[in-house]
Formats: sequence, C-alpha cells, structure tokens
Amino acid sequence: MIDDVATDGSSEKSRPTASRRARRVRMTGKERREQLLDIGRALFADKGFEGTSVEEIAARAGVSKPVVYEHFGGKEGLYAVVVDREMRRLLDMVQGALTAGHPRELLEQAAFALLDYIESYTDGFRILVRDSPVAQSTGTFASLISDIATQVEDILGLEFKARGFDPKLAPLYAQALVGMVALTGQWWLDVRKPKKAEVAAHLVNLCWHGLENLEAKPRLIGHRKS
Repeated sequence: MIDDVATDGSSEKSRPTASRRARRVRMTGKERREQLLDIGRALFADKGFEGTSVEEIAARAGVSKPVVYEHFGGKEGLYAVVVDREMRRLLDMVQGALTAGHPRELLEQAAFALLDYIESYTDGFRILVRDSPVAQSTGTFASLISDIATQVEDILGLEFKARGFDPKLAPLYAQALVGMVALTGQWWLDVRKPKKAEVAAHLVNLCWHGLENLEAKPRLIGHRKS
C-alpha cells in the first residue's frame, strides 16, 4: 500500500500532528458549551458536586481546564446552569401536565409528571435531590417543590371554598401533597417498583381519601393508565 504523499514530497505518516489537525472537527462555542453541560450533568449525578473536578470534566471533553473556566467560570458556574436547567424542565413538565378539570385527575397528572421526569431524566433528578452548594443562585429542590405547590395551591383554594373549607389552609395542604409525592419519587428513583401507574394510583389514593377511607384497590380515573 502506498502512503499518501504531501505536496512537499514527504509522507503523511511522517506528519501525524498535521494529519490529526486536518481530521479534527472544531466545535462552535455553543456546541462546546452543550458538550460540557452534558458531561457535567452526568458526572454530578454520578459523583455529586464535591466528587467532581474541573480536571475530570475537561478530560472527558478532551479540552484543557481553561476552556471550562472560559465557558462557566469554574465548576460552580457549570453546576448552577445544570441545576437551573433541570429545575425548569421539571417545573415545565408539572405545569404542562395540569390540564384536567376534576381535582382528583389533577392529582394524578401531577404525580405522573414527577414520575415521568424521574424516569426520563434520572440524572437530573439525582442532582436536584442533593443539597446544592450554589443554592443562592439556583435555588434548591425544596424551593422547586414550593414552586410546584404554588400551582396546586390555587386549585385547592377553589375546591376548599366550594366545599365550605377555609381557603387560607390551601397553601398548607398544597405543600403537604406535593411534598409527599416528591419524597415518594425519591424512594421510587432507586427501587422502581411497583410500576409507575401503580405508584401514581396509590399516591392519589392517599391524597384523595386519607388513611381512613383508603380504597383497597386504588384506580386511576384519568386517561393515562401507564
């Protein structure tokens, strides 16, 4: 086999550095930023903030440490963006799911939205449920739960008023309901049993009926069955 020869007559094999440069595809700044975010997200989920280093992030990306600092100012900046993205994703999923008119189905939709997020974005949820060292700029999982509870609070307030209950208690019940679903989600993250629809049904069973009136075999009333 004959080696490719450069215009100056030298063998390409004698110039590996030039050859590698020719084959290398340069990323745009936006592409590099997204690559670093994906790598950081995976490492933070696996090792946590403290267990992840800028050196490891840079090595995974095939760049030098200054590139990470150039895009995010350091590990803290990268982590803050990752957390903010995940919080927005989860909140959008919950808000987008609340479309039903019946309060019980709304509970089902909220439960499914959180379980869907855990199932589809496991790394993101693992990051959110850890204590954030940059909470001042990005918030925490607790603050995210409060944001979701605020959405539920308005619905509960209307129901309380219609049923003759004190609507001022709606924020308390909203926090309790959403917190219960969120903590159950943390547990289900690792065990993944029973199936998602069954978990949602039992959560709504407890929320809707209370311990005194639990259904022996809870059912879902919405259109989702899985």
